[in-house]
Amino acid sequence: MFNLNKFISENVTRRQTSLFTDDIENNKEKLQREIEGKSVCVIGGAGTIGSSFIRALLPFRPSKLIVLDLNENGLAELTRDLRSTYGLFVPEEYRTYPLNFADPIFACIFRKEKGFDIVANFSAHKHVRSEKDKYSVQALIENNDIKAKRFMDLLCEFPPKHFFCVSTDKAANPVNIMGASKRVMEDMVMAYVSKFKVTTARFANVAFSNGSLPDGWLNRVRKKQPLAAPNDVKRYFVSLEESGQICMLACILGKNGEIFFPKLGEEQMLTFSGICDEYVKALGCEKIECANDEDAKKISSEMSYDTNKYPVVYFKSDTTGEKAYEEFYIPGEKLDMVRFQGIGVIEKSRHRPLAEVEDFFIKLEHIFVNPDFTKEEVVQAIQQFIPNFEHEEKGKNLDQKM
Repeated sequence: MFNLNKFISENVTRRQTSLFTDDIENNKEKLQREIEGKSVCVIGGAGTIGSSFIRALLPFRPSKLIVLDLNENGLAELTRDLRSTYGLFVPEEYRTYPLNFADPIFACIFRKEKGFDIVANFSAHKHVRSEKDKYSVQALIENNDIKAKRFMDLLCEFPPKHFFCVSTDKAANPVNIMGASKRVMEDMVMAYVSKFKVTTARFANVAFSNGSLPDGWLNRVRKKQPLAAPNDVKRYFVSLEESGQICMLACILGKNGEIFFPKLGEEQMLTFSGICDEYVKALGCEKIECANDEDAKKISSEMSYDTNKYPVVYFKSDTTGEKAYEEFYIPGEKLDMVRFQGIGVIEKSRHRPLAEVEDFFIKLEHIFVNPDFTKEEVVQAIQQFIPNFEHEEKGKNLDQKM
């Protein structure tokens, strides 16, 4: 039987234990002190990273856990998973709400609770495929930036002791609008450092996370469909467990204005096609490398479920927003590489005034209010705010791929 966690540890992260095990153990007393008996609110908690964050936090016994997510089914599964895990502490006061964090109903909940000690926001458009046309771009910027700022303004009414908002390695020297929107998010949340403690984290691809290409392979095999992967782009990877742990460590241990990232070297970057090769082997199959999608689909339609061969299609990346490799930091950012075993820290080094961020958001909203706005106008506005945003429009997006 295929064991996903075993496959990830042996073939993707190539780590038998978490990269952050020592950092959690070395800081256990402080983590216990800052989390035990505290109230926690997790936005986007039904997703891969948000749910992993919750699992990392619960052993330290918070007194209250409120979870928001638009995915009602995901919240139901999160609850069943937490309550079905032997030995896992779940606070007596535990509630889930299928709400958007920008919904007025959440504002009512927040004010009734008089805020929370710990707030973590994982609600975001996280995938490069979020960028298609002008409407998809507007949606991701509304969620990642504009609504997120309104959320920050709400938090100011009852400031949390710890606030965390997830970022991405794609925010460093961004080439896609999703990554650029997260870099904007970084600047936006950091503009609130005078109001409460703010931290974030840039980290790698989460292996087999919801909606990711490798996660799609699980469904392709279940449906007897071919596997597809680019053979040129290289990515860093962390496990599902590691993704929540680094966010928890950043949230609780990070100093105001800091960005955490995993200590991973260039030699640990992998291609998706390389991982796919190992996945096919783990299934007990031999790959049939096809020249194109149609050939692969034809072969898969004719094969039996007990076959020991599997069709794959590997290709050079040619869609908008793909980068040959990823980075965690850029020149000029001040690094601390000694405080933690598995984590590097970008220290507080840049903070735009809140007024500057607000002026930029007003400019974006002026663009969006015009029904004839273009994607190019949005890109140009972001480039004025983030000069190192190098966007190349290729006229093709990931919705046109298998």
